[in-house]
Order: sequence, then C-alpha cells, then structure tokens
Amino acid sequence: MESPVGAGMAGEAGSAMKDKLFNYTPPAMIAMVLMFWAFGPKALLDRPWTFVATSSLITIVVLLLEQVHERHSGWRMNRQEFFTDLFYNVLSATVISWVSTKLAEEPLKAAKASLGITTQWAMHMPWLLQVALVVFLIEFGQYWMHRLMHNSTPFWLTHAPHHHLTQLNAAKGAVGNPIELVLISLSVVALFDLDNSAVFAGINVLGVISTFAHANVRADPPIWYAFFFTTIRHHSLHHSTDYESTRCNYGNSLILLDRIFGTYREGESALVGQDDRRRLSIWEQTIFPFRPLIDRVRNGSARNGRGAAQAAGEGAVDGRAEADASVQNAVEGAAPA
Repeated sequence: MESPVGAGMAGEAGSAMKDKLFNYTPPAMIAMVLMFWAFGPKALLDRPWTFVATSSLITIVVLLLEQVHERHSGWRMNRQEFFTDLFYNVLSATVISWVSTKLAEEPLKAAKASLGITTQWAMHMPWLLQVALVVFLIEFGQYWMHRLMHNSTPFWLTHAPHHHLTQLNAAKGAVGNPIELVLISLSVVALFDLDNSAVFAGINVLGVISTFAHANVRADPPIWYAFFFTTIRHHSLHHSTDYESTRCNYGNSLILLDRIFGTYREGESALVGQDDRRRLSIWEQTIFPFRPLIDRVRNGSARNGRGAAQAAGEGAVDGRAEADASVQNAVEGAAPA
C-alpha cells in the first residue's frame, strides 16, 4: 500500500508535469499552425472556409483547455458569458470582417493598382518571412491604435467596453464596441503581394497568441516566448481595475513592441474590469461611445423642461394676480356710489 507521503509526492510530480505541458502549449500550437499552412494539402488550403475553420478551431481548443487547467475560478465562463462571447465572435467573423474589407483592404488594393505600385518582391521572400511580415504589419498597426485608444478620449470611449469585462477567457478578444472592433482590425497587409497561405498563417499565429493572452488557462510559457509574445500575465495587468495600470502592455500579440517603445510593465491581475467592475450588456457596449452626447441631450432636455415648468408657474401666478385684480375692479365698479 502506498504511503500518504509517497502519494503526495506523486501528486506534486504529476501537477508539475501538467503545468510544464500547459506552459509549452502556446508555442506548440503556433508550430502546428505553421506546419498546417506550410505543408497542408493545397486543395484544402485554397478553400475559403478553411481559414474560418482554423480560426474557430483555435478558440474552441483553448476554451476546452480552460476546462482542464483553469487559471482563476472567478473567470469561469457561465451561460450569459458564453452567449455574449458567441455573439461577438460571430459579429467579428461576419459584419466586422466585411466592413474592414470595404474600408481598408479594397481601397488599398484599388489605390495600389491605380498608382501602379507593385510589391512582387514580397512574394519572393521565404515563406516564413512572409508570415513574419504579416504578423509585424498587423500587430504594429494594432499596437499604435490600441495605445491611441488609451490616450485619447474619443478613441477610449470606443475601447472602454472591452475593459468592462469582469473575467477573461479564450473568446474575450472579440468582445467590444463595434467601432473599436473595426478600428483594431484595420491593416495595410493588402498593400503587399504575399502568398495567401502566408497571410492566413500569420493571422492564425496572431490568433493563437492573442487567444491565450485572454484565456483562463494556467499556462506560463517559457521566458523566450514571453519576451516576444504577449501572455495572460501581461494582458491581465492591462485589464486590471486600476485605470492607470491599463496604460501599458498594449501589444495584443507582440509584447516586444511594448519593450521597444517603453510601455512594458511586469505584473499580473486576477481582478479585471472598470467602474466598480460593472459588466455591460451588449446594448450598453454598443451605445457606450455616444453616452456623453446622450447625457448632454438628456441634461439639456431636463433643463429646458425645468425652465418651461418654471415659466409656466410664473405665468400661472401672474394670471391669478390679473384675475384677482379684475375681480376687485368688478366689485368696486358694482358698489353703490
């Protein structure tokens, strides 16, 4: 019969092995994504639904990992969170994707054609370098857009709903105000002639990194990974309840950019959210950027209403005074001489 001490040691060894396995899961998934897009059957890679399937599969796999090795019990997904997250993920994959294509990709391609710009040199780069270029172009733009959102009130109003999240999980990267989701999705990748598989691979690599950076998974990747790529430790601090602490670690996937531009901060937060951690509904998130205008209109209407009521009250007093005077005059006129 095994002794309690031996059982305890075996349990600790098993737990340590499990932690190590999960710590290497993010880089392992990146490697699998690269291998799929580099060596997968061309007939499969050329199908339009393949990219949608791989993107969805990344989120589903990480959500399942949350059930096996969660980081914080307070971040555990409930029924309401599931359907809210599902709504935003479908919205991002359909409407937001269509709008960003119309606002950025198609105009950039048209401008490129009309100006006679060619970037065929990019197509002749090694495939991995093309993937790296896609990752850099998208993330560099997102870094500066994200940083702007935390330092300019109009842009912050579009981004603030994402910081009202009171828990993090693998699907939370797509949750936010629709205006922000469009702004953060814009990129200049369309200016470059690149292999489609490299573009899809780059976007999926970013998907793996950013999904784990929002995930409720107890995974602390190796130091070399965390030096270049954003982890849940970096991003949970960015989502902390202290607003000033949110003004750091802007890299959605490349924390290296924060290290370069001086916005990196070490730390982690188990409590996330803003404004006393009040969760916003879908409708509240949608109208959030317009709240100052709505409040101004309401306050103006209230002031006008009070002014009208006051004027009406004064008019009534004057009317009563005039009526009393008329009655008095009538009485005096009717009195015998």
